[in-house]
Amino acid sequence: MQHVLLLGGTTEASALARLLAAHGIVTTFSYAGRTEYPRAQPVPVRVGGFGGVAGLADYLRHHRVTHLVDATHPFAATMSGHAMEAARLAGVPHVALTRRAWQPAAGDRWTRVAGIDGAVAALAGPARRVMLALGRMHVAAFAAQPQHHYLLRFVDAPDQPPGLPHHTLIVDRGPFTAEGDSALMQAHAIDLVVCKNAGGNGADAKLIAARNLGLPVLMIDRPAVPRRTECYRPEDVLVWLDHDAERGV
Repeated sequence: MQHVLLLGGTTEASALARLLAAHGIVTTFSYAGRTEYPRAQPVPVRVGGFGGVAGLADYLRHHRVTHLVDATHPFAATMSGHAMEAARLAGVPHVALTRRAWQPAAGDRWTRVAGIDGAVAALAGPARRVMLALGRMHVAAFAAQPQHHYLLRFVDAPDQPPGLPHHTLIVDRGPFTAEGDSALMQAHAIDLVVCKNAGGNGADAKLIAARNLGLPVLMIDRPAVPRRTECYRPEDVLVWLDHDAERGV
């Protein structure tokens, strides 16, 4: 019997969980634990880390996991690396359900930077009104550029106020629309959007809005990950699972 461990937290992970449940495939959905109120899933859920590569490999063996699917965020490079190595140690087939990276389209005004530090450095200069479309994990780094007014949008209300002297915080959960993000940017007189190249179609509303408004975007490139087997649609993971079953894995 197949037992899938699904490392999730993304929209694609939730869609895959629904597909696996509909096909009667035993699945455990694992959240990293960064979201206070994660979405309900149609399969059993665990929350928290595994204790590094060795802990994840032990979990795979102890729980008789037959397939490991990494559907974490494209910027969760450390977790993705751990997943690959743990799957190798445990002898478990592994695939990544990920998103194709965004590419600039006609009308886009992108400046690409490497990492959060690169984005912070690129904000040197006169005060601007900046939409930080990054979630809450990396906001503190932008305190190094305190001259700007930052628009923040979090899924959950933070326990402590963000450490930015000038900011507006909105607590909201997507999916968002280009029309809604355009109105938000106009209401807050945004001059610049900062975001990570998460890719896919579920989080590109801010990019379409910035394009339509003629706003520049500071695009943070993805971290590098080792070569791996990748799928780009939840349905493709089902095909991968079926092929493994045919090979007797």
